[in-house]
Amino acid sequence: MTLVVQKYGGTSVGSAERIKAVAQRLIARKTNGDQLVVVVSAMGDTTDDLVELAAQMTDRPEAREMDLLLSTGEIVSSTLLSMALKHEGHPAVALSGAQAGIGTDTRYGRARILKVDPARVHRELDAGNIVIVAGFQGITEEMELTTLGRGGSDTTAVALAAALKARCEIYTDVEGIYTADPRICPDAQKLAEISYEEMLELATWGARVMHNRAVELASLYNVPIYVASSFVEAPGTLIHGGPMMEQSNKVMGIASDTDVARITIRGVPDQPGIAATIFEPLGENAISVDTIVQNASVERLTDMTFTVSRSDLAKAMDLVRPLAEKIGAPEAMADTHLAKVSIVGAGMTSATGYAGRMFKTLFDAGINIELITTSEIRITCLIDEKDIPTAVRALHKAFQVEQAA
Repeated sequence: MTLVVQKYGGTSVGSAERIKAVAQRLIARKTNGDQLVVVVSAMGDTTDDLVELAAQMTDRPEAREMDLLLSTGEIVSSTLLSMALKHEGHPAVALSGAQAGIGTDTRYGRARILKVDPARVHRELDAGNIVIVAGFQGITEEMELTTLGRGGSDTTAVALAAALKARCEIYTDVEGIYTADPRICPDAQKLAEISYEEMLELATWGARVMHNRAVELASLYNVPIYVASSFVEAPGTLIHGGPMMEQSNKVMGIASDTDVARITIRGVPDQPGIAATIFEPLGENAISVDTIVQNASVERLTDMTFTVSRSDLAKAMDLVRPLAEKIGAPEAMADTHLAKVSIVGAGMTSATGYAGRMFKTLFDAGINIELITTSEIRITCLIDEKDIPTAVRALHKAFQVEQAA
């Protein structure tokens, strides 16, 4: 008997018909002898609808109330799936994140999982139930409900799989991990496998199929993840940490992300401690900063530029403006016209010429590069958002990524 943790995304449980279809899939797996723990997201656009409802009440809802509100979306889908299974004669039980033992810190909206106590889940499995867990949520030691942020249901599934020492399967509306977003690049190919390292870079820099926190957690606890479609029966993609055959093409995929806002602080004094003064408050307020560029100092003054997600921009600027005034910087400004495009591949560490080819490809396509950031296996360029489709297709062709699939 195999213990499996499955996760179904919002589109997979987006309607009563889809929930019934998922129930039939679970029944088939249970009939074949698997023990099942199933993590579900909120139905379709439920989370967005709840956010919109909150906005009709106030333009600054408190974080605690928002987490309590948003957690209801996954409760709805988990209970409905449990009902569908019971209607078909198969024992099931729906559990909230708290009931499933998901313990988190106190950062509302972006809580991190501190521990998983799987005792209740084990009891329900031993009783013969299919266990349905509401994803995206947990509970603090003070018994406050929290949500895990974007992609939180992926993280819930991986955390449970690690605690239960189970297989992890993620089911979504695509058939696996592709070399680029197939909605942008028709030539994108599905990958049979990909390393944790490469998937983490793709997820961090724009690939939406998996969330980077879930991949990071899987890598830490060596939990292989199988990503496949809940709509069609087709082979998916295995994300793992085992050895892979060396690829002749060093670039595994092209990632793009339009959720980018740029903040620039002009006239920053070039002296020790200034960067900490700026970035520590952002970190304390759970605002993630990924790209940071500081110009060369002129007369001991410099410009500092960094990027955040667009959803964090207002909150970030509320912090940055008084900080700029505090350090004597005359101006802090923001814009949202940029996006990121990246080439990713573990094989790039032992090869040369990839940066030059990427820059030449974008130049030939008439695309201006505004910022550049790199890691050992990634090169990212910030470009105008409107140029993303052209950039992705051009880079996919230039690096012949389809041959790596």
